[in-house]
Amino acid sequence: MRALVTGGAGFLGSHLCRRLLKDGYSVVAMDNLATGNLKNVEGLDELGEFCFVEHDVSRRVEIDGDLDAVFHLASPASPIDYLELPIQTLKVGSLGTHNCLGLAMAKRARFFMASTSEIYGDPLVHPQPESYWGNVNTIGPRGVYDEAKRFSESITMAYHRHHGVDTRIVRIFNTYGPQMRPGDGRVVSNFIVQALQDDPITIYGDGSQTRSFCYVDDLIEGFVRLFEKGGAEPVNIGNPGEFTIRELAEIVISKTNSSSELVFENLPVDDPKQRRPDITRARETLGWEPRIDLDQGLDRTIPYFREVIS
Repeated sequence: MRALVTGGAGFLGSHLCRRLLKDGYSVVAMDNLATGNLKNVEGLDELGEFCFVEHDVSRRVEIDGDLDAVFHLASPASPIDYLELPIQTLKVGSLGTHNCLGLAMAKRARFFMASTSEIYGDPLVHPQPESYWGNVNTIGPRGVYDEAKRFSESITMAYHRHHGVDTRIVRIFNTYGPQMRPGDGRVVSNFIVQALQDDPITIYGDGSQTRSFCYVDDLIEGFVRLFEKGGAEPVNIGNPGEFTIRELAEIVISKTNSSSELVFENLPVDDPKQRRPDITRARETLGWEPRIDLDQGLDRTIPYFREVIS
């Protein structure tokens, strides 16, 4: 089996490349390095047949030889990135997805689309099942990411229905673990870095908003099961354990033995008040559910950040 992983030098992409190589795949990682890092793919060629291609998938994508799988993960994925790169985010979700679907169709490869829980927006249904259509402000600052992913899902289903492309769509909920960028703006990495440096921990709003945090190894296992066993309908992959942002901050402070204090700032525009996946479909169709709780996952993640910021 030979796979292309777009966004392959990113946080999730690099973990997926590693897993596919361990499973015996030949892997081509593609990334324009806008938010990815070559350090994430160092040493992967020691695990199997691996190569890296620096390319922006918003431009035509060509790969010599056969392909069995196209995993499309390329996109800025944290608010600090997609708010800084709004046009690029929209282009990779539209043009990039179109180009990757065209490649999958030409190669007769299975196409795997990495979507997001952000397509649910600031949800009015809780927890969020795949049948929920979402509550998104299309012209708000976060809309560049939310709508890019919603379009990605639409064009993926169009290629499936109209061209018969074998497709999968995963809706990813908050994920954390080693190889996150210390300055990526995501709440887990922000809190850990601030706590390790004894800096004030920044909470937006009053900290009562909730999130569900999935450790990266659980997420990648869900990817593999969805790719191998799933169908064309979207599937939520995330940990249904729900925590307030303030609870997360307090847990991180305790685990890092930090002297950090909490500081509160205004909540960003359209920031979701609650987020938790309904994973019934994943349980019933894939036999998947997360195995690593937040306590265990933070114990595996904090040492990584100690090393990278030292």
